[in-house]
Amino acid sequence: MKKDIALNRRSFLQSSAIGVGALAAPAIISSKALASSGELNFTGWAGYDKLSAVALPAFTAATGIKVNFKELPDQDTMFGEAKVALEAGGMDVTEPTIERVGAWNSNGLLGAWDPAKLAMDNYLPGLADGSAGERSRIDGNLMYVPSNWGTESLVYNKETAKLGEPPTLGALFDPANQVVLRPHSALAAMGRWLDAQGKLPRPWIDGYSDMGAMVELWDIALAEAIKAKGNVVQWWSGENEANAGFTANGATVGLCWDSTGFNLRNDGYGYIAPVEGAFAWHQGFVLLKNAVNVDQAHEFAKWVSTAEGASMWATAFSSNPVGKGASDLMDPDVATYYKGTFNDEALAKLWWWPTQSAEFLTKRAEYADKFKAA
Repeated sequence: MKKDIALNRRSFLQSSAIGVGALAAPAIISSKALASSGELNFTGWAGYDKLSAVALPAFTAATGIKVNFKELPDQDTMFGEAKVALEAGGMDVTEPTIERVGAWNSNGLLGAWDPAKLAMDNYLPGLADGSAGERSRIDGNLMYVPSNWGTESLVYNKETAKLGEPPTLGALFDPANQVVLRPHSALAAMGRWLDAQGKLPRPWIDGYSDMGAMVELWDIALAEAIKAKGNVVQWWSGENEANAGFTANGATVGLCWDSTGFNLRNDGYGYIAPVEGAFAWHQGFVLLKNAVNVDQAHEFAKWVSTAEGASMWATAFSSNPVGKGASDLMDPDVATYYKGTFNDEALAKLWWWPTQSAEFLTKRAEYADKFKAA
């Protein structure tokens, strides 16, 4: 998946409004959806105003389907809400990242998508097929379809940050910096930084498939991260908190989503990949097991795969689109931003979040809590 998606990120950048790309395909909405209209209960990410202001109204205009949008700050909260909704109802679709799908499914939360009701050919190569496609299916059933993708890397104050030469994840633990961190990402960054220096007893990646290795490695990362905790000025779990870490609390460096760097790009902050490689995420839609508005959910996922829908969804997140032709419809400012951050070397080093089991996520949360409480 890494190679395919890196190539398509490059294709996106080169086929933006400043380049030449494929023609955008028109959105095809079924007559059934237009006739039935109805509504959809969608639980998604908070802090992205263009979802409510632009993307969701455009979907409603195209299909007649009203979206009841509940905003939550992070996918741990979405996971908890989905557990409640399994008994109480009220949630049809939500939007986790691909490495969480196994945990959601093992908790009995997910229903399967019907590929015949979608438009699988709309997606860029590598996003819904290849290794990503394999991770989207469980026991032959399609459990996840992509919505957008992007990275988590170093946001920094251009005047005062100390990043190292070349920039490294170690900047997050340098007492010369004031930092904004997401606890579990920070521990993963510490682990990867130590791994790159040859200071771990085994590769960091081993901890994602072996719980014994996970405890061994995360114990080390936690102990080292606690030593550097004095430079943390803000914890974040969602976009609003990440922004506030810089604008209100004076952070000079943070490990944040690319959307944070984009939002702060005109305020003296930059976004750069560390020499170890930026974390990369793949986000998409899951259908709840007890979803009521199933036809509307399929129309929703299909619309986001069209050139129009994918461009609006990616623009809302300041991320990369999943649909063919979407880049032609996006603001060239977004393309310029990504092109300035990820050259070929940085693209080749993208570190995709591995699949994480329910057991792993529970243990990871324990480590994150210990880090915050230390």
